[in-house]
Amino acid sequence: MQKNEGKNISQAVIARLPRYYRFLGDLKDAGVERISSKDLSIMMKVTASQIRQDFNNFGEFGQQGYGYNVDFLYEEIGKILGLTTEHRLIIIGAGNLGHALTNYSNYENRGFHFMGLFDRNEQVIGDKIGDLKVMPMEKMEEFIRENDIDIAVIAIPKAGAVEVADRLVRCGVKAIWNFAHVDLNVPSDVIVENVHLSDSLMKLSYNLTNR
Repeated sequence: MQKNEGKNISQAVIARLPRYYRFLGDLKDAGVERISSKDLSIMMKVTASQIRQDFNNFGEFGQQGYGYNVDFLYEEIGKILGLTTEHRLIIIGAGNLGHALTNYSNYENRGFHFMGLFDRNEQVIGDKIGDLKVMPMEKMEEFIRENDIDIAVIAIPKAGAVEVADRLVRCGVKAIWNFAHVDLNVPSDVIVENVHLSDSLMKLSYNLTNR
């Protein structure tokens, strides 16, 4: 049903997909079987035209006069987002953020499996956080090779993030979820998703100040 092969999908569309997925999941849990683009637009505060354009990038998901089958659309967007594939992750940094990410169980339901947790602080090495035991950074490369890790989470201060990213790239990791407040310079075949929490807070401050 998807028709995006060989087609460039804008990052703006991709950024909206997880939100569609979340809202459809809520509808599914509530027992809603179908929904129109108009009703979905009211819920999400996105125009019905935008919703239809976004979905048309990937296939004909709706029927005129019927709307969208919630279960079907939820499953299809999950496939588009790669949530039917198991992803194996490690976390670098066993601080507060590393704790929070490790203990957030909803990632497992989406196919994201945290396999290892690393830190250079000898005082926390050996501690157990959730189901993971904190390992020393010296074992990171070997662990990545042995466990076929495809995503690494950087949850350490920016001072060490660049060096860690370089090590991850050399190990063949192709996707980095970066919480360090620094932009990483990696090869073009490595995907980086930056989550700069202070940037988000400053954006909130701007919108509050200028509302």
